[in-house]
Amino acid sequence: MGDMMEMLELVKRLTGEFESRREQLRDFVLESLCSNLEKVQGVLNSTRNKFIDRNDALEAMVMALKEEIMATMMALSTIIEELEEELALCRAVVGK
Repeated sequence: MGDMMEMLELVKRLTGEFESRREQLRDFVLESLCSNLEKVQGVLNSTRNKFIDRNDALEAMVMALKEEIMATMMALSTIIEELEEELALCRAVVGK
């Protein structure tokens, strides 16, 4: 009977050690995952911020190009009007 009691105590002790190691492993895995999550989140935030900056720069470039196009169109419109007036004068002089 003593051997069985010793065996039972050994099983209890080993079970306790197993549970303790399992908890340690769980804590280690959780810490590792949290650490990796923080690093990944940092990289994602940095990448997002870079994209936001690039997007802002692109939007500014598009706005500048739109303004330049509008100015060019207005200048061309003025030139076209002047040329149409000249053409009308030329036609009047030629008689057409």
